[in-house]
Amino acid sequence: MNVPQDLKYTRTHEWVRIEGDIATIGITDHAQDELGDVVFVDLPEVGTSLSPGDSFGSVESVKAVSDLYSPLGGEITEVNSSLEESPEKINEDPYGEGWIIRLRYSGEAELLSPEDYQRLLEEEQ
Repeated sequence: MNVPQDLKYTRTHEWVRIEGDIATIGITDHAQDELGDVVFVDLPEVGTSLSPGDSFGSVESVKAVSDLYSPLGGEITEVNSSLEESPEKINEDPYGEGWIIRLRYSGEAELLSPEDYQRLLEEEQ
C-alpha cells in the first residue's frame, strides 16, 4: 500500500496534510482499496464546525457505505466539490485530487506517523 511519508494518519484510515493552520483530509489508499469503486461522496457544508472524531460525511462504494471522521477539530473552509461529479478520483488519486475537505484546525490530535500507520496496516492483515 502507498503510505506517503509527508502525511499523518488516523486509525480509521483518513490521511491529514497540515499546511499552516489548514488541514487537508482524505481517505488512505488502503481505505479506497478496501471500499472498491467509489460511486458517491456525501460532502459537508463549508463553515461546518467539527470536533475531533465527528462524522463529516460518507463515502459510498459498490461494496459498502463508510462514514468519514474528522481527526481534528475546526471549521471546514473548503470541500472538494469535484467529487460530486467524479467520485472515482478517490480511487484514482486518494492523496491528490481525491482529497475531501480542508479545515482550519484548532487544538491537538492523536495522529499516526507514516511508520505507525504502516504497522497498523500490517497488524490488520
